[in-house]
Amino acid sequence: MEKVITRRDFIKKSSKIAAVTGCGILLKGCSTKQEFDIVIKDGCIFDGLGNEAFVSDIGISENFIKYIGKISSSRGKSIIEAKNLTVCPGFIDAHDHTDVGLLVNPKAESSIRQGITTVISGNCGASPFPIAEEIFEEAKENMKEEYQIDLTWRDIKGFFSALEEKGIAINYSTLVGQGSIRGSAMGFNDRPPKAEDLEMMKGLVEENIKNGAVGLSSGLEYAPGSYAQADEIAELCRVVAQYDGVYATHMRDEGDYLLESLDESIDVARKTGISLQISHFKVAYPRNWYKVDEALSKVESANREGIPIFCDRYPYVAGSTGLSFNFPLWARQGTTDEFLARLKDVSLESRLRAYIDERKEKLGSWDKVIISSVITDKNRVFEGMNILQGAKETGKDPFVFMRDLLIEERNRVGMVIFMMKEENLKKILAHPLVGVGCDGSAIAPYGLLGKGKPHPRSYGTFPRVLGKYIRDEKIISMPEMVKKMTSIPAKKFGFINRGVLKSGYFADIVLFDKNKVIDKATWRDPHQYPEGIEYVLVNGRVVIKRGEHTGELPGKILRKHV
Repeated sequence: MEKVITRRDFIKKSSKIAAVTGCGILLKGCSTKQEFDIVIKDGCIFDGLGNEAFVSDIGISENFIKYIGKISSSRGKSIIEAKNLTVCPGFIDAHDHTDVGLLVNPKAESSIRQGITTVISGNCGASPFPIAEEIFEEAKENMKEEYQIDLTWRDIKGFFSALEEKGIAINYSTLVGQGSIRGSAMGFNDRPPKAEDLEMMKGLVEENIKNGAVGLSSGLEYAPGSYAQADEIAELCRVVAQYDGVYATHMRDEGDYLLESLDESIDVARKTGISLQISHFKVAYPRNWYKVDEALSKVESANREGIPIFCDRYPYVAGSTGLSFNFPLWARQGTTDEFLARLKDVSLESRLRAYIDERKEKLGSWDKVIISSVITDKNRVFEGMNILQGAKETGKDPFVFMRDLLIEERNRVGMVIFMMKEENLKKILAHPLVGVGCDGSAIAPYGLLGKGKPHPRSYGTFPRVLGKYIRDEKIISMPEMVKKMTSIPAKKFGFINRGVLKSGYFADIVLFDKNKVIDKATWRDPHQYPEGIEYVLVNGRVVIKRGEHTGELPGKILRKHV
């Protein structure tokens, strides 16, 4: 059970706590005469800095926390009764993929209802900008078909303008994708950059950072970012490091070559001085599960060396990506049409089958892969089926089933893939250098974003951590985990006056019932909101009230300050 101190006990040690929470030293009978827009009364407060909880009130006016201490109810225009509720800074999703979905549904339902108030998007080397000229028309067509919106931007400024014009419920920040940069500068094929290519990529990185991106991301298992060698990535990171940005990497391999990939990522940070974020830290496939301790040891060694390193992880043993991930990189290079042409080429079938057989050996069986999304109504029946079930349904072998589905859907097929171990997951989540990221998107159980059988992490990540792993399994304490969800990522990504409950800080706040909070989304029925998240405030406005969305859209674009 978490220790909660009374206000009287809190007063006794207030000199120490005040320095980190922003509270005044509270004397008996002390109150403020200031009037507040909102007063949160009698909440059990975790400040986000890892301190033990204390019971107090919070006064909020406009966007900000104005006072933490005893406040008379008469001083609040609106009162939130928080007795028996836990109050902490709004959660910061350190690894997110929300982007154009906010133009479809700006309420950000599946994120805000988890208590997420800020997302860091643009991960795994892919951002919705810059858009390469050779794929612009295809992207425009896909956007219209998938989301029923017009592609009106080509760069980060245009995308930010579209979001601000629409209004959003959460705070949005983004990295710029190294894969998007490479595709725009030199196309989508596997070749080393010429000198002019490298200069163009460096220029694009600098342009995006100056216009608000908080750093650079890579997805080194995906084309075209995967075609970059470490020296090329280091050149781009040197540009980002000049502006104190972050390099977040989906490493080159998270299974057979996990340790080597960690070495590569850490070496890039060592050479360039950049702040490093290891994305969705995992040990994939049963034959590699034993590597978890050595992998974490490498992170610890880099930290001791003085390399600014942090990781993120979601609380599930399955990942999710495109079905095309099961096919080799050489086949995936180039445009969508070029990839599909290789799938159709009978002369390449034996090579493709050999690669697919290797993938099966890693996984153990194709029943570990579930089809999560398709585009066409014709193939909707396969959503929720594993590969073996889909193959049986169509009378095809697994290779032909996957190949044909990718061709029919023009490579727009999502999958959920079970490849991790529960014991390793708990060890990773509990580690002091690992925070929390959904690796999902803000979606909803209705409308265009309510389709398919997506990974439940988009709905349940933060409540699952709080309920299953902290309350029930007690892998670490609540104050420690709240800190890893709030102040640590805020500092890592340079968010000013966020991530802590402190006077003068933005009022991004979540109130939850720690006895009830839990995820409800499942593999079979993922479109379900969690329980126990009672209130969520973003920039001082109530977005979730008694578990329901108010329709408020107070989110801001959190741009990099350069």
